[in-house]
Amino acid sequence: MLAAASALGIGIFIVAGPYWRDGGLVHEGIEWIGVGLITICVLGRAWCILHIGSRKNLEMVEDGPYSVVRHPMYVFAIIGAYGMGAQAGGLTAALVCGFVTWTILSMLSEADDETMVEIFGARYFHYMMRVPAFIPNFSLYRSSSSLTFGPRQLVVMCLDAMIFFASIPVMEVFDHLHESGTLPTLLWLP
Repeated sequence: MLAAASALGIGIFIVAGPYWRDGGLVHEGIEWIGVGLITICVLGRAWCILHIGSRKNLEMVEDGPYSVVRHPMYVFAIIGAYGMGAQAGGLTAALVCGFVTWTILSMLSEADDETMVEIFGARYFHYMMRVPAFIPNFSLYRSSSSLTFGPRQLVVMCLDAMIFFASIPVMEVFDHLHESGTLPTLLWLP
């Protein structure tokens, strides 16, 4: 679903350009906010990957980011989606990207919760009752004294980061193609 939404988004940017001029204060400011959101996303998802390591679905992870929110990878992906949309230099794309991602991941989180209840039973059910799905409750934070991860998790972190950071040069190419007239601008997005 996310791949289809991404393909649709890229299709829109073929004919849609930013309302604010590339290089202008508003356009560049929104892009820099997007870079900040993408950075938060990448660092947050790395934090999650380091905590879950190779334990996913083998044991319940209730520490680190998983102690304050049940689906921290999704939360950081939503933040990253807002940032990726902001790379278009407008608020509309940021809001649409974030909302679409939130909608899709909300549905996926329900299926994830059902699977985890099947695997871990009452223990996960109690975790669900205590820990919110998407809005972190930082008063619940607790962390283990050590993390165990291997080279595979480091590779996953790097690939994960590349996907989010790739939106920056991709949107710059679209900006350039619209500015040069190579791509028609049929719609301006604020």
